[in-house]
Amino acid sequence: MDFAYKHLIPEDFNDSSRVWIYQCSRLFMISEALQIEDMLTDFTANWNSHGAKVKGYANLLFGQFIVLMADETAAGVSGCSTDSSVRLIKQVEETFGVNMFDRQCLAFLVKEKIQTLPLPQVKYALENGFITPDTIYFNNLVADKTSLLSNWMIPVKQSWLVGRIPQLADQP
Repeated sequence: MDFAYKHLIPEDFNDSSRVWIYQCSRLFMISEALQIEDMLTDFTANWNSHGAKVKGYANLLFGQFIVLMADETAAGVSGCSTDSSVRLIKQVEETFGVNMFDRQCLAFLVKEKIQTLPLPQVKYALENGFITPDTIYFNNLVADKTSLLSNWMIPVKQSWLVGRIPQLADQP
């Protein structure tokens, strides 16, 4: 699988555009992905904030991550418009029987495949060589376009996990 994604992010969105990443509990099937793409297209076409059109972007990346982005230089994103995006993700969950809100399930790139691990198992995975400090981690906590482009796919040793797993702090 090709894990290049930066070319898919709109260049005409401000660098400070807000980003939300939702990781699915599993890889979507192609038929599901096609339905999700339609849902995302419909959502961004109708995304509003207090009557103003939100300059939005939505995409399903690598068949497992829904990325939403709003360029607030055009119109700010309000609580109601954020709620509408959460409703969209909940609709995806219900339609496809998946979990999109489990922040304790982390994604890594292992042998050119996305592998997920529950947070409590990360230390064990490191100790047993399933992942290494250089393994790519999907940092779904990125909050803006700049971070999405530079800090979404990063080595484990450069992630927030360093603070949770002492042996990572000792890595060069």
